[in-house]
Amino acid sequence: MADRIVRVNMKTLAIKEEPLPAKWAAFGGRAMTSAIVSEEVPPTCSPLGPDNKLVFAPGLLGGSSAPISGRISVGAKSPLTGTIKESNAGGQAAQIMARLGIRALVIEDKPEDASKLYTMELRKGSVKLVECPELKGLGNYDTVAKLIAKYGDKKVGYVSIGMAGEWGLTAASIACTDRELRPTRHAGRGGLGAVMGSKGIKAIFCDDSEVSMREPANKDAFRDASRKFAKALKEHPVTGEGLPTYGTNVLQNIMNEAGGLPTRNFREGQWSGASKISGEVQHDTILARGGEGKIAHGCHAGCVIQCSRIWVDKDGHYKTKGPEYETIWAHGTNCCIDDLDAIAEMDRLDDDIGLDTIEMGAAIGVAMEGGLAKFGDAAAAINLLKEVQKGTPLGRILGCGTDTMARCFGVSHVPTVKGQAMPAYDPRAVQGIGVTYATTTMGADHTAGYAIATNILKVGGYVDPLKAEGQVDLSRNLQIATAAVDSTGLCLFVAFAVLDKPEAFEAVYEMINGFYGLSLGANDVVELGKAVLTMEKKFNNAAGFTNAHDRLPDWMSTEKLSPHNTVFMVPDAELDQVFNFVT
Repeated sequence: MADRIVRVNMKTLAIKEEPLPAKWAAFGGRAMTSAIVSEEVPPTCSPLGPDNKLVFAPGLLGGSSAPISGRISVGAKSPLTGTIKESNAGGQAAQIMARLGIRALVIEDKPEDASKLYTMELRKGSVKLVECPELKGLGNYDTVAKLIAKYGDKKVGYVSIGMAGEWGLTAASIACTDRELRPTRHAGRGGLGAVMGSKGIKAIFCDDSEVSMREPANKDAFRDASRKFAKALKEHPVTGEGLPTYGTNVLQNIMNEAGGLPTRNFREGQWSGASKISGEVQHDTILARGGEGKIAHGCHAGCVIQCSRIWVDKDGHYKTKGPEYETIWAHGTNCCIDDLDAIAEMDRLDDDIGLDTIEMGAAIGVAMEGGLAKFGDAAAAINLLKEVQKGTPLGRILGCGTDTMARCFGVSHVPTVKGQAMPAYDPRAVQGIGVTYATTTMGADHTAGYAIATNILKVGGYVDPLKAEGQVDLSRNLQIATAAVDSTGLCLFVAFAVLDKPEAFEAVYEMINGFYGLSLGANDVVELGKAVLTMEKKFNNAAGFTNAHDRLPDWMSTEKLSPHNTVFMVPDAELDQVFNFVT
């Protein structure tokens, strides 16, 4: 099935399909979403208005048998940050869309009747809109349950929003179902669930039961490259051992020992309770509760790392996925809550309401600093999320994220950049991630240039995390590489092997070459990353963002973080050089 662009106009309900333009032939995932948004969305438009567009794009290797290639990119102008935004997720949606030949699904305009909600049906040779009033006001779990009752559970995937997206809350996420058809894989950052809600789309039903795996142009070359890539991932200690065994939360003890684990709303860098909610304890608890088969879980078909896991309650019943490291940090360490069951309850609520767990944990931390609850009070934190679920005024403030919560309750100690909450790594103890937070086109985002790999884990070399020297070059190179990886559909965690093993990096472009019959080299991958970042940077510039916005909060340069008693030290003039390749 030929790759194409599918456009759905929510004002006229017209659906049209276009051949893939030659200029976008080498684009997938983030490259595709950012190309369409930067070219077609007015930079100064209202993110929840008719001029914004919501773009879904599988990666270049999506729908193929390439290992761990099932990430989907979602792009738009962010209602949380006002910048261009790409947020990506696992789950089954990317593989199915790619097999249906959809290189990009572009949702345009908004319904004239804002009370109407629609489900979009994607099948072989068919795209259809169906009104779904029965889904109005439902959380993601009930939404998916009703969709399964209607459409079935065989070789399908679902994309949906909870009530947060319907209400336009700017921390709203977009959920993708995993292999068990649970809405647990979220394009969380940037509030793109609110954009989906503004378009009147409640859910997308994806069915590839009548199509087959995408075939490569050069089967032998593609197969050999895929095997080489999978072997490199299995042999690397992080992707072959650490992540499958302990999941992403293996970082809890590591970051605590490094003194870069943000605690009590970024007041401290270590916490005595971290060991109680570590990946090791999480692993042992799952097994003790009869959770065989619930560790080393892949969030989508074809995952060879399998860093996910399934959390069960004390009676062995399913509660939620993971939770992942950033979620356990946000709702746990940041709020001084050391109860994994309470954190799992909050993760379940976030997923059901449709909220970014990082943004919510940071917003609750600010709420605690503002006196709405005490640090360490798990019941109060859970009740705050239930306020969002009920749609109360307080809940809607919280559901609009950390900056909104801080403004409404007079808190000045706010860990955000461009309106987006910082994730689970303090820049004062990990200077490289501070450069990424400050300068990425997306607002504070660890995945944009994961300096933790080199600063802390010593993957791809080593740059001292407590010194300013070398951090700008490190972040720049990682941001370029990440933009390219995000365009392939590969999981970001492949970066550990790619940074350490030359054969893994070679295998990435060799898989693309074998699949499309191309002859890309290492420099072409770098140029793709630069092209993506250039598009994004120019969009932000036109939206009114300048180098003065590429900064961390002022208090990070003056308030010392224990235990190292350091501040963020990279000079502004050096931060301004991160995007020195953009002309």
